[in-house]
Formats: sequence, C-alpha cells, structure tokens
Amino acid sequence: MAIKESGNRDGFTSKFGIIAAAAGSAIGLGNIWRFPYVAGESGGGAFLLVYLGFVLVLGIPVMLSEFVIGRRAKRNAFGAFRKLAPGTAWPVVGIMGIVAAFVILAFYSTIAGWTLHYVYLSLVNGFKGQDVAGLNAMFEGFYTSQFMPLLWQMVFIGLTAIIILSGVRKGIEKYSKILMPFLLLLLISLCIRSITLPGAMEGITFLFKPDFSKLNATVILSALGQAAFSLSIGMGALITYASYFPGQTHLTRTAFEVSIADVIIAILAGIAIFPAVFALGMQPDQGVGLIFMVLPNVFMQMTGGYIIALAFFVLLAIAALTSSISIMEVVVAFLVEEFNLHRRVATLVTVVAAAFVGVFCTLSWSTFEGVSIGSRNIFDTLDFTASNILLPLGGLLIVIFVGWYMKQVDVAEEMSNAGAIKMRMFKGFMFIIRFVAPVAIAVIFLHGIGLI
Repeated sequence: MAIKESGNRDGFTSKFGIIAAAAGSAIGLGNIWRFPYVAGESGGGAFLLVYLGFVLVLGIPVMLSEFVIGRRAKRNAFGAFRKLAPGTAWPVVGIMGIVAAFVILAFYSTIAGWTLHYVYLSLVNGFKGQDVAGLNAMFEGFYTSQFMPLLWQMVFIGLTAIIILSGVRKGIEKYSKILMPFLLLLLISLCIRSITLPGAMEGITFLFKPDFSKLNATVILSALGQAAFSLSIGMGALITYASYFPGQTHLTRTAFEVSIADVIIAILAGIAIFPAVFALGMQPDQGVGLIFMVLPNVFMQMTGGYIIALAFFVLLAIAALTSSISIMEVVVAFLVEEFNLHRRVATLVTVVAAAFVGVFCTLSWSTFEGVSIGSRNIFDTLDFTASNILLPLGGLLIVIFVGWYMKQVDVAEEMSNAGAIKMRMFKGFMFIIRFVAPVAIAVIFLHGIGLI
C-alpha cells in the first residue's frame, strides 16, 4: 500500500473553518442528547462542575495530543502513526481509530435517523394532542418498526456522504461554517424561550447550583466519561482533521477554543431543556427518553410549541450531521491515502459498508430483536465496543505515544509552530500527558468494561 504524497492534499483555509469543523466534530448528540440526561441522572450542578474540570484538565491536553500527531504527519489516522513510528506496532492505534469510527458511524446513524424522523413529525405537527403515554407509544412504535427507521438512517448517511464527496475545503469546511453558527443560533433561541417560562428558575438552579451530597464515585466517573465521549477523543477524527490544518494554526489555542465551544453547547443544551422540564412538572432523570418522549410533551404545552419542537429537532439533526461528517472522513481519508482510491469511490465504499452494518443496528429492536451477544442486542454491542473499549484504548495509546514515544523536542516544535509561538505551559502539558491522562483514561476504560 503506497502512501500518497501530501503536496496536493486538500485542507482547511481559514481559522473560522478550522474551529467550526473541529467543534462540529466534538459537538454532536453527546452534547445535546447525552449530556442533559446524564446530568439529570447525576444530580445536575455537581456533575457539571466535575465535567468542566475534566474537560479543562484532561480533555484539552488529549485533544492537543491528537492535533500534534495529525498535523505533524499530514496523514490519515493510520498513515500518521506509520509515518511517525515506522517499523513499529504503533500504526495499530490508527487502525483501532478507523475501526472505531466505522462502528460509530454504523450505530450513530441509527440515532441520527431518529432525529430526522422527529424533525418530520415536528414539521407535520405530529405531537399535537398527544399525552405522555401517547408519545411513549409513538416512539416505541417507531424505533421497533422496520421501514421508517431504515429510511431515515439511509437519508442521514446520504446527507453525510454528499458533504464528504465535496472534499475538505468545499465540503467539510464550507458546510461547517454554515451549520455551526445556525446550530448556535437555534440553541440560544431555545434557551431564551425556556428561561422565560413560569417556574423555569427551578431548572436553572438544578443545573447550576451544586449539591455536593450527590457527588459519588459513579457521578465522577460519569463526568469523566462524558468529557472524553463528547470531545471525540480516541477515534482518529481529530488526528484526521488536524492533518488538514495549515502550518500556522495555533494548536493549543485551537484545542482550547474547540473544548470551550463543546462545553458551552452542552451547557446551553441544559439551559434549553431543564427549565422547560421543571416548569412543566417533569423529571430530569428520564434517561434516553428525555429527548424523544418527555420533551415533545413539554414543547406541546408551551406557547409556540410547534416552532420550538421543530427548532429543537433540527438542532439535534445538525449536531448529529456535523459529528458524522468527521466520523466518515476518518474512514474515507484512510481509503483515499492508503489504497489510492478516488474520494468518490472511497465515500461510496464507506457508505455502502456503514449502511449494511447500520441496518443490523437499526433493526436491533425489530427484525433482529432475538439476536444478542451476551445480554446486549446488536446496537448495544457495537455501542459498547466502540464507546467502552475502542475509544478509551485509543485515547490511552495516543497520550502514551505523544508523552513517551515521540521526542519532546518534536512535540514542542509542533506545538510552537517551529518556535513561532511561546510555550509557557509545555512542561505542564507533558506532565498531564505522561502521568495524569493515562491514569484517568485507564479508569474510564476499566469503569466502562465493569472492572471499577
């Protein structure tokens, strides 16, 4: 397998494009769908504080490590390790990231398809007149059926592929610069409406007033896992995107700005959701059903509920799309650079393969309901494998690679843009990457597989 020379490689052309694309990769359903219900189950404000701490102390250095690998090598996730560590087993880490991205694309498109269906339901005012029981039955009837979930999944994968086909500058960067500001505008609008509801202050208090009596090992581990999950760490997406960064990109500042954007979106999602939930007498600890069963009922009880419901599910769909773009690009970049495939062919191969595996994920609650691996259906098995095994192991090996394998002078050269940027916190960064991050990520891994 020959490596293509990087001279004609596509790439990002503006700082805003870099931030929008990298933030789009990090900001996905993990922020707007997963964060609110995990925070709700974990006590709100106390969870939020711990989560913020982990993002700042752990998330930014790990993200920066992926940026260093990607931009220094100017290759896909596999090719980067092969270039930086030739003749070693390190490229296996890149393969793990590519496999993780493919697996995530397969099951992530299932949930993303659900968001498109709920955009459609919002558009046709399908929630009108439904009580909680009716919405529960509507959701259960949808995801346990065969045709509609598959249809929306394929539509979503197709939308992702259209953007990927256009390349980095004309596809990923162009659409990220459109979608991310629109996502932020929608979310701020929802926040304004939510906090103006009578009784909304109870939800704000729940989110921002820490109740440290709720803090326990489970909450701390949930916050640690959420920080890693929401930043797209360990699957090669950030390595791949960083390989498209221009040489003058300030990597440390970019990692900080992307992480802060990720946190802001998660908090805004909480502000949009919790005041409305409390104002209308609902409970915040409803798990996955918070989005697809509780919130439609909340929206329908609000003045302007039709518009609010539509805006919210469009927001969800956009968040899912910006993340899936980065996930698909991991696989496509690998096929293009390692197998010399044309981008169109690589995208088609990725789409067909992901759609095939995705069918089994989407039909896990209907056609393949009886198929299980251990106690998990197909969807949950792939989710568990990627989220609890491949991503933590990938993140662990990445920080070990940067902290212990790469020469510190090379890491410093990349982070400082060959000396053009002052490195005030380099020693602190290396300490975290060498000692703190490996321990923290190992804890996430052990907790994920049930040993802690």
